[in-house]
Amino acid sequence: MHRSTRHIRDNEALGAGSGEPAREPAGPDRWPPATRAVTRIGRACVIEGLADFGLDDLRLVRDRFPHQHVTLDGDVITVWPAPLPHP
Repeated sequence: MHRSTRHIRDNEALGAGSGEPAREPAGPDRWPPATRAVTRIGRACVIEGLADFGLDDLRLVRDRFPHQHVTLDGDVITVWPAPLPHP
């Protein structure tokens, strides 16, 4: 079952209000130029494009999230959540 998604506004800190530490604000210069929407699904971040993203777009997102696994699948870049620490 999927959790509800929500769009991240350009001036909203990714992670704010979700129990995760806030990161830099998500401004238009922080996402690939062809970004159509940025949503959260659970702890993952999904960036949807107007067209297929390229390797430069993937590199931009990976640079923003250096300690997380980031994948590219055509017009979708997914930032996978970091594993939770074991107690």
